[in-house]
Amino acid sequence: MAKIGRPMSGKVLVQPQEAEQKTSSGIIIPDSAQEKPQRGKIIAIGNQKGDEPMEVKVGDIVLYGKYSGTELKIDDKDFLIMNQADILLVVEE
Repeated sequence: MAKIGRPMSGKVLVQPQEAEQKTSSGIIIPDSAQEKPQRGKIIAIGNQKGDEPMEVKVGDIVLYGKYSGTELKIDDKDFLIMNQADILLVVEE
């Protein structure tokens, strides 16, 4: 397994959560119709950028915009690297 490095200042590495496989009523959604996930877990964070503090921490579950970030594949796992500003919400559990 490759070691995941630290993102550059102001950036976060997110592991997207799987898209829903079926609806709440039990209808199975085919792969071609599934929405791109917009929820994920913070895997790594960079240092603060300038006077903008990092407001997220490793392990946070976040929501982000549909077209946010750059897709990466590390050890056959999908990740997104994005600016902290692309995060819309930290999910409180």
